Amino acid sequence: MITTQPSQIIEEFKNFVHSSCLDCSNNAFSSLHKGIIKMYFAARKVDIDYENKVVKAEIPISDHEYTTVSFECLDLERFLSSCIKNDNRSLKFYQSALNYYSILKVA
Repeated sequence: MITTQPSQIIEEFKNFVHSSCLDCSNNAFSSLHKGIIKMYFAARKVDIDYENKVVKAEIPISDHEYTTVSFECLDLERFLSSCIKNDNRSLKFYQSALNYYSILKVA
């Protein structure tokens, strides 16, 4: 579905995040989950250990320096939903992801 209103995009994306987290053992949405974290934290590398519920990311501490953080994430859906922002760059990413995954469902 193609939507253009920011509130619709965000609502649809939150619903998509919910459904993508229902069976994390599948890891079919791993790139989506990593992309959300990269977008929110401006991270350059993200790893998600679904089995042990750990997220590891390289996040910027200055313009040219990164540090690696690792934390336990018991509720991935809640964490990813908290990373959803309402800015133009994020909305374009969400719309693109929704379009991409809707095409995969059809194929």
